[in-house]
Amino acid sequence: MPSHSTLTPRRELWLLLTLAGIQFTHILDFMIMMPLGPQFTRLFAISDAQFGLLVSAYTLSAGASGLLASTYIDRFGRKRLLLTLYVLFGLATLACGVAPTYGTLMAARILAGAFGGVLSALSQTIVADVIPFERRGRAMGIVMTSFSLSTVAGVPLGLILAEYGGWNLPFLAIALMVGVLAVLAARTMPVMTGHLRAADGRTALGGIAQVLADANHRWAFLFSALIMFAGFTVIPYITIYMQANAGVRPDQIPLVYLCGGVVTLFTARLFGVLTDRWGKVVMFRCLALAGALPLLGITLVRGVPLVAVLVVSTLMFALMSGRMIPGMAIISSAARAPLRGTFMTLNASVQSAAMGVASFVGGVLISRDAQGLVQDYWMAAVVGIAASLLSMVVVGRLTLHGAAPAAR
Repeated sequence: MPSHSTLTPRRELWLLLTLAGIQFTHILDFMIMMPLGPQFTRLFAISDAQFGLLVSAYTLSAGASGLLASTYIDRFGRKRLLLTLYVLFGLATLACGVAPTYGTLMAARILAGAFGGVLSALSQTIVADVIPFERRGRAMGIVMTSFSLSTVAGVPLGLILAEYGGWNLPFLAIALMVGVLAVLAARTMPVMTGHLRAADGRTALGGIAQVLADANHRWAFLFSALIMFAGFTVIPYITIYMQANAGVRPDQIPLVYLCGGVVTLFTARLFGVLTDRWGKVVMFRCLALAGALPLLGITLVRGVPLVAVLVVSTLMFALMSGRMIPGMAIISSAARAPLRGTFMTLNASVQSAAMGVASFVGGVLISRDAQGLVQDYWMAAVVGIAASLLSMVVVGRLTLHGAAPAAR
């Protein structure tokens, strides 16, 4: 398989940028649902909890799909499998854009999650296959700028499209981008098949059993679940809370994502460099601890100028997404190399399930009063912070393969 020794710096950069583009559309497809929450609750006459279920359906489907993918991911070339799943994801996103009812939209979101959830795991597997440990934080930073780009450009543009062309238009635009990027990926990505030799003679269930038999892998799955759970008790309901309680107008919501994305666009690269320089565990703990305050603050901000709301939301986006850079470098390094593909798809299932459960828990914790104001949102943040603090403890139990003791 191509590695840091066989890919030139130019081709390595092209590979990372291609993966970032694929991640951009996948993340945008998921994120665009959340700021459209008020439109969906009004259009389909559904409750906040039902909207939370719509978000959860995507992530839970991705989790189930990841379990299935873990039986075959190491049996196909990385490029061929990535392109196949990406095209199917684009078709599912197109189905979301033409869905006429809540039920059909739910079905389309389940399909999008089934294909999209595996894309993330496969992209991270490719990074871990190709990039050596000492440069993996920087590489993850490049790929994960896709989150920043989706918030700085994708979500605001999607909201503008939704405002003037209906909620369907953002999904149709994402499907079009998928088509363009699939052609680009087919032309620029190297063929990666070296891992197929390690899978010879190993049954599908045997590979899963080997992954689960490793105690380090099990601790990594717990760590992964906690870092995803920490944010998603709160994140799906930010737009609903800001419009109902914080007095942010619908036309101002794109500013929340624009400011968060602009700052994250710079901090993601910075956090990636610092992750390699300071150590992945140290950087994760610093960012997880720093992110607790704005996560709670976003659930309490009310009766303050828009600038204050933007400061809190921008800090929350930058720090909560920032901790994922060392977090994913840690998780990918916790896997034994011959089992990495199976491990990462199982990890995607764990993450998706954690996100789905967190979204559901957040929807259950919050409620509306007679005036339509969101109540008890702060409780969702407290639950998320508790999960984040626990992840800071669990990360200390992980062994990172390829790392010198001082480089953790």
